[in-house]
Amino acid sequence: MTPEVTRRHYLDAMGITAWASRYQLPNALPTEACEWDETPPEKTPPRERLQALLDDAPTPRSEPKAPSVNSPASAPSSVRALLGQAPADKAPTEPLPVESVPVESVPGSMPAAPAKPLQFSLSCVCIGQRWLSLHPGEITPQAQRLLANIWQAVGIAPDALSSVTLFKWPLMANTFAEDPLEEAREGLSAFMSGCASRQGWALERVLWWGEQPEDDSAADIISVLNIQQARSDTLELPVWQGVALEHLAKNGAAKRNLWPQLSALGQQWKTLKAPENDR
Repeated sequence: MTPEVTRRHYLDAMGITAWASRYQLPNALPTEACEWDETPPEKTPPRERLQALLDDAPTPRSEPKAPSVNSPASAPSSVRALLGQAPADKAPTEPLPVESVPVESVPGSMPAAPAKPLQFSLSCVCIGQRWLSLHPGEITPQAQRLLANIWQAVGIAPDALSSVTLFKWPLMANTFAEDPLEEAREGLSAFMSGCASRQGWALERVLWWGEQPEDDSAADIISVLNIQQARSDTLELPVWQGVALEHLAKNGAAKRNLWPQLSALGQQWKTLKAPENDR
């Protein structure tokens, strides 16, 4: 029953006339003609109709109230004490077994916060379209000149070095990932594959210039490269590891200790044929 119909019933039961609009609306169809019953129906007194409506109304449901701690119903021993009876012996109650529920299945439990992605930058220089020289961070002009002088000393012309390509991770700011290390490895592998395909590189070796004594700033890059037994599983290439160029520029003893390894690399460069010579 709608509220309007209920209102009219109550007004009619209390003897109050409810007026209804009888004006014809614009563009409304005319009311069909019908025969009116001239005999008015017998009306029940308003008091009886009102009482009938009240009797037919549903009884409101009352929610059961939990007994308070200090109520007599919740403390039968205090009732027995008031009546002068001895309190009944309480049976020992055993604790209910509590099932172990994992935290993840509990409704309303806070989900684990997503892991923050790794943040690092990597400077890439390709030597003769064959060897990939990697340097942590953004390589400085002084380090670039030192790198060119090193390869020129072992017999590699400076024009064999490509321009510096900077790789920054993550590619987008405020990015969260489920497995930051695995996604960083996939991103670096895809970036190097794209550079090689666009610039015609045929990579044979990775030269990692990131070892810095008493400095662990390149630890994330080493984890991304995933170097195992002198090989990068991420780039699927053998890896030669050397001291960072910034450290070499300030330490003459480090240059002298590194020279035998650089001479061996120069011999390998001369022995192995470049890809363009195989055609």
